[in-house]
Amino acid sequence: MKIAIYPGSFDPITKGHLDILKTGAEIFDKVIIAVAKNSEKKGFLTVEERVKVIKESVKDIENVEVDSFEGLTIEYAKKRGAKVLIRGLRAVSDFEYELQLSQANSALSSDIKTVFLTTKPKYNFISSSTIKEIYINHGDISKFVPEPVYEFLKTRNLS
Repeated sequence: MKIAIYPGSFDPITKGHLDILKTGAEIFDKVIIAVAKNSEKKGFLTVEERVKVIKESVKDIENVEVDSFEGLTIEYAKKRGAKVLIRGLRAVSDFEYELQLSQANSALSSDIKTVFLTTKPKYNFISSSTIKEIYINHGDISKFVPEPVYEFLKTRNLS
C-alpha cells in the first residue's frame, strides 16, 4: 500500500488544500492529512478544531485519514509507514521554500520522497492567511473554504 502524508498547519483548511488532497487521493492508496502541532505558535483554530473540521470536509473521500502530530514531519512519516510527502504549490513563489524543505527532508531520510502537486488556477490565490484576514474583517469566506469550515467559523464570536 502506497501511503502519503499531506502535512501542514491547515489553519484553516481551504478549497485549495482540498484540491491538492483529492489529486493525492487519486494517486496514492492512502493519504494522511497530518495537522502539525506547533507549541510555539498560537493558531487561529486549535489543532483539535482543525482536525474536526478537516474530518468533516473529507468524509466522502474513502482513502483519506486525518491526524495530528508534533515534531519532525519526516519522523511522523516513518512512524506511519509513508514513503511520500505531498506538498502543494499555488504559484512559483511557493517553489523555493518547498524545494528547500524537500531537500532538508531528503537529507534526513532519503527513502521518503516529496511530491509537489499544483492547485487548479482558480485556487492559486487562496491561502489560510488570506482566509483569516478576510474573516477577521467580516468578509465572506464561503467560496474559499469547505462548508464545514464556513459553518464552524460562523458560530465564532469575533468581538
